Amino acid sequence: MSRSLAVFCLLLAGTVAGLGLGTPPVPLTGLAGEFVVTELRLPRLVLALVAGACLGAAGLVLQEALRNPLAVPEMLGVSSGAALGVAAPLVLAVSVPLVLQPLLAIAGAAAGGVLTLLAAGFGRCPSAVLLTGAAVAAALQSALLVLMVLADQLDLQLIYRYLLGSLSGRTWSDVTGLWPWLVLAVPALVLCAPVLSVLRLGDDDARALGVRVRRARLAALAVTVVLIAPVVAVCGPVAWVGFLAPHLARRLRPGAEAVRLLPWSAAWGALIVACADLPARLALAPVETPVGAWTALLGVPAGVALLRTARPDRPVRRARPVGTGKPARPVRTGKAAGA
Repeated sequence: MSRSLAVFCLLLAGTVAGLGLGTPPVPLTGLAGEFVVTELRLPRLVLALVAGACLGAAGLVLQEALRNPLAVPEMLGVSSGAALGVAAPLVLAVSVPLVLQPLLAIAGAAAGGVLTLLAAGFGRCPSAVLLTGAAVAAALQSALLVLMVLADQLDLQLIYRYLLGSLSGRTWSDVTGLWPWLVLAVPALVLCAPVLSVLRLGDDDARALGVRVRRARLAALAVTVVLIAPVVAVCGPVAWVGFLAPHLARRLRPGAEAVRLLPWSAAWGALIVACADLPARLALAPVETPVGAWTALLGVPAGVALLRTARPDRPVRRARPVGTGKPARPVRTGKAAGA
């Protein structure tokens, strides 16, 4: 209970700091009536919280579905595919309505994720998924770099800022553009969560319990795409949130199943992006830096520390026969048995 209260207090402190700090600074008593708060900082803060929650939940879904704590959207071709789907029309000077940008991001993210699963045998070997995903992500990023050669200098600056993940200049229209996708993703996420706990047992055990492993992983990928792609379309690929949030949630709830970890992973993701946006706005003020640069800059050492201090899984003990304190002896055959 004390850890839950600490997370809530951190989230509240980050919210107040995001609304009050800046140029000009706004006291706590004047937050409700200031134009700079209601029309500039508040939509940016809401977008940071929603985007972080989506990235945190998506990271947990991928890690549980693939049985690998290192699985992140950035290494599986999902984020790179979504970024390519949005940035390619900008590079090629193709006019695309804002309404269609999330669809382009979803198409790119789905293509990258499905290609990774197909090449890796639908996740039979968790390490193979990471290696294949890294190769797919590198290929998609290389394709985007090739396209960027055709862009002019002004477009390059906008594309570089977008690819690092930025919340600068976001308004209420950007926030409202995410709600239709959340209406689709949240119910699917609730239905998908119990299956993730079964996939954690392994493919053979999951099949024995009636789960179709390939369809379950494709469904988990679809939920991840719907969570990540609209966020990438609005904010760009914000790195390391999908990795850090699930690990912090497991520290808060060790041994918990995916159903209980999902809200905590979403809460940690929202907290990470909201707190990272503070140095993005204030560190080099009046110049703003991309929030994705800060999540990566602070997330790399935090991720390494989490991995170094992670508790190893306890070995499973062999079952003993009922009513005895010693393990059963192996059955002897042939000459050893007196034949």
